[in-house]
Amino acid sequence: SEGKLCSVRQKEQSRADHTHLTAASQRAHLGSEGVCGMERLLRRCRIRNPLVRECLAECLGVYTLILFGCGTVAQVTTSQEKNGQYLSINLGFALGVTFGVFVSRGVSGAHLNPAVTLSLCVLGRHPWVKLPLYTFFQVLGAFLGAATVGLQYYDAIQSYSGGQLTVTGQTATAGIFSTYPAEYLSLGGGFLDQVIGTAALLLCILAVGDQRNTSIPDYLQPLLAGASVLVIGVSMGSNSGYALNPARDFGPRFFTYIAGWGDDVFKAGGGWWWVPLVAPCIGGLVGTLIYELLVEVHHASLSPEDQPSCQETTEGKSLELEGVEPSSG
Repeated sequence: SEGKLCSVRQKEQSRADHTHLTAASQRAHLGSEGVCGMERLLRRCRIRNPLVRECLAECLGVYTLILFGCGTVAQVTTSQEKNGQYLSINLGFALGVTFGVFVSRGVSGAHLNPAVTLSLCVLGRHPWVKLPLYTFFQVLGAFLGAATVGLQYYDAIQSYSGGQLTVTGQTATAGIFSTYPAEYLSLGGGFLDQVIGTAALLLCILAVGDQRNTSIPDYLQPLLAGASVLVIGVSMGSNSGYALNPARDFGPRFFTYIAGWGDDVFKAGGGWWWVPLVAPCIGGLVGTLIYELLVEVHHASLSPEDQPSCQETTEGKSLELEGVEPSSG
């Protein structure tokens, strides 16, 4: 009888083990079906047009820049500097640039700035036909980034401003999103300020990406791109907030225009709005030409097998550009 009882127990254990294995295999099968289904869905979402992929990467890179940069300004402003100071804003934009470059550089070269794209087109390192598309998606990314910050900080902005969305004054909040000149700054002085700042930015970025000059490891280049924005912010930011980037300024400015701040965003500062559009483009060209004429053109010629391809050159040179921080005015 003990032998029969032992045999029955063994059979029951065998059935239980079989049931457990069957359930586990069913779960594994369902899990694999879910994974395969997700893979199929992702394949259907895959974009095969390289230009479209590049434009979307630019959009996401600038979105990342504005999300962190303007998000920092919103936190500092609405907390009345209890949760950060001016240096926090510099760091927010610098790290926003760094991660914006990481997000997009493998796909589009991480221009993140129409002034950069324009400079590369003038030098023959980027096709002119891509300029309007890159610019549009860069502005779109900046607009969407500003909209996200505006939504995230809506209650804080309303509380800080008393429900009055103003461009100037003690509780002005338009400066969270785009740049405005200091009260003492003339349009001419502001224009020169932006030309110099953007030229300095291009000098830094081109030097970082020039392997015949510095040989900086590839993985460090986005960090140094962000560092270049940081040093410009702490040395050239007080006049007008160092926009350095038409997309970074106009996208958020257009958001404030339709989100309740009205046309004062275009009237303030004596019609300041066009300066961050035009001056960075000129500054980018100036900085690029200075570096090319004083440094890069004098490098020893590379052997044919060492010559970078057009795509590699574009990615190395454009290693990013983005601009930056709004002034408190």
